[in-house]
Amino acid sequence: MKVLVADELSPRGIETLRKAAGLTVDVKLGLKPAELKSLIGDYQALAVRSATKVTADILEAARELKVIGRAGVGVDNIDVEAATRRSVIVMNTPGGNSMAVAELTLAMLLALPRQLVQAATSTKSGKWEKKRFAAGHELFQKTVGILGLGNIGSLVAQRCLAFGMTVLVYDPHPSEAARKLGLSVQFVSLEECVRRADFLTIHVPANDKTRNLVNASLFAQMKKGAYLVNCARGGIVDEAALATALKDGTLAGAAMDVFATEPVPSEHPLLALDNFLPTPHLGASTEEGQLACANQLAEQLVEFLQRGVVRNAVNAPPAKG
Repeated sequence: MKVLVADELSPRGIETLRKAAGLTVDVKLGLKPAELKSLIGDYQALAVRSATKVTADILEAARELKVIGRAGVGVDNIDVEAATRRSVIVMNTPGGNSMAVAELTLAMLLALPRQLVQAATSTKSGKWEKKRFAAGHELFQKTVGILGLGNIGSLVAQRCLAFGMTVLVYDPHPSEAARKLGLSVQFVSLEECVRRADFLTIHVPANDKTRNLVNASLFAQMKKGAYLVNCARGGIVDEAALATALKDGTLAGAAMDVFATEPVPSEHPLLALDNFLPTPHLGASTEEGQLACANQLAEQLVEFLQRGVVRNAVNAPPAKG
């Protein structure tokens, strides 16, 4: 069995794959779509993160491919429907980087109302603008609305409760893991969640149902001066509508780690706003998170290729033949 690693994984994950009996592992990073298409026909397994796009066109050339492993949760860079049609298992690694994303979310929730980035930039430039940044806000006794109570949303809810916040949740199908945590949260409608929240944070997957879920209509329902955080996926927030809401004062601030187009174009209107905090898709980028995801993915691929064991599949392809 041949495994192609197309995105950077931790050395320990690569080592796990290479030590497995019967597997040959090639690491080829930064492949252009045409290069990946020309190579993929010889491989039974493909390991990726978020950079490599596994399109229907590439899958057409994947004659021997049996499984695609994503080191992370989101699989929006993989055409899952096309993979399913070709009987290719697509598996992810839920939970491996959940803590990393949850902690970045909390960092943004703390930084926004205290204007920490702006204050740091000002101070480093030689200024001492204490009065300018004196009117910050606390998380304590505020209301946070969480869209999506999966692995990451649950961790965020736990930490917000520890800060003394009221936690509202919109999720028609909360994960079993979330239910087992026994969190003291209030399940409400999307409209009520948005209307009551001082802070709104997004933790839903990117799909047709969530595309532009947070749009001008929802911004109009939010409290004036509320804050928005998105560390989930690009495309869930209508970015043009967000820019308008930040400019007209509907929102006091917003922070996003993910964008509809990445890298973000330098002329993007959000980047010109002082009350907008962007990061370059760093959610899962901790040493601990990357190590956990790579190890988990390597173990799952070995189990599948050696013994046919399927773990964390996001599709259920029909049997071949």
